[in-house]
Amino acid sequence: MTRKERFNAIIGWFAENRPIAQSELHFGNPYQLLVAVILSAQCTDKRVNIVTPPLFERFPTPESLAAASFDEVYPFVKSVSYPNAKARHLIAMGQMLVQDYGGVVPSDIELLMRMPGVGRKTANVIASIVYDKPVIAVDTHVFRVAHRLGLSDGSTPLAVERDLERHIPPEQRAVSHHWLILHGRYICTARRPRCSQCPLTAWCREFPLLNADSRQVPQNG
Repeated sequence: MTRKERFNAIIGWFAENRPIAQSELHFGNPYQLLVAVILSAQCTDKRVNIVTPPLFERFPTPESLAAASFDEVYPFVKSVSYPNAKARHLIAMGQMLVQDYGGVVPSDIELLMRMPGVGRKTANVIASIVYDKPVIAVDTHVFRVAHRLGLSDGSTPLAVERDLERHIPPEQRAVSHHWLILHGRYICTARRPRCSQCPLTAWCREFPLLNADSRQVPQNG
C-alpha cells in the first residue's frame, strides 16, 4: 500500500464516519482558548477544563491577566503540570497580547509563537480553530498515531506536520488534527493501544506487528 493510498483510506474513513470533530477544551473566545492550550501542555484537557472556569472568572480579559502577579495566578493553576512556569507564561503572554497586539489574539503563526508559552503546536491549534487556517498541530498523540498508521516517518513534530499537510487537502486539515488526536487519546493509546476497537486496522502499518504474537495483543481496558 502506498502512502497516498493509506492517507486516502484513513482520512476517507474519518470523513465518512466522524465528520464532526472538535477540541475538548472549553473556551468562549480566542483569549480563553489561548490560555487553555498553554495550560494543556503535558496535561489532560479534563484537568484544564476544571482549572479554567475560576481562572477565567478572575481574569476575564487579557488586560486583567496582564496586570496580575504570580501569587495571584498560581493558586488557579497549581494543579496542572509545571504550574510555576505556566503561571509566569500566562502573565507574560497577557502582557504581550495587550502591549504588542492590542489585546487581540493574532492569526499569524509567527506572531503567535513570539508569545511566552506558545510553541508551534499551540500556535497551529489557535490558527486552525479560531481562524480556520489550513494547518495541522502535531502533539504527542498526533505524532504517535501518524507513525503507527504509517502516515509519516518524520523524526520531529515539524517533519510530521509537513508530511500530513502534504497529503491532506487544506479544507480537511483542521478537522484532521482532531481526528488524529482523539484517535490517539481514546483508541491508539501510548501504552495499551486498543487494536480490537480500532476501525483503521486494515490500513495500519503497525497492526500486524502489534498482533504478530498473541502475547503482544493489547487488552481492552
